[in-house]
Amino acid sequence: MIATERLRLHPASPDDARQLAYGLDAGWIWLGGGPGQGTRDLAGIVERAAEVGWHRPPWGLYVTVRAADGVAVGGAGYHGPPDLHGTVEIGYELAPEARGLGYATEVARALVAFAFTDPAVGTVTASTYPDNQASQRVLLRTGFNREPDLDGLLRYRLDR
Repeated sequence: MIATERLRLHPASPDDARQLAYGLDAGWIWLGGGPGQGTRDLAGIVERAAEVGWHRPPWGLYVTVRAADGVAVGGAGYHGPPDLHGTVEIGYELAPEARGLGYATEVARALVAFAFTDPAVGTVTASTYPDNQASQRVLLRTGFNREPDLDGLLRYRLDR
């Protein structure tokens, strides 16, 4: 588990990921009634990686839970283990009711800090859709720098 001041990021097992990929609650009480599409997408990545033997904890999905009440407010994590260049990509999503409270910045900072505890990781990347200005602000607040766009996405990078 990765703990922040107000949140707990609980690692999702491959079985949890399988359930979350299909919109099930995987045993969590979710703000808004269930995991969002971004969480389901990342869960699908973890599910497929586990099926082919490529899942490498801790480089997967985490369920973002409020410490105060134990309610899941979103999902976050890594799109896979560090690549040959020591780069990992992060992603995060919050239920609409949990946005605007600073949780996304807290999550992004925690994911970066955790990634940099691994000496093999030298770079953390993230991407957003051009119209997702809130996520772009989160990444800039977290210390990321803009990179050249890729496939219609805005790319961000943070080096150790």
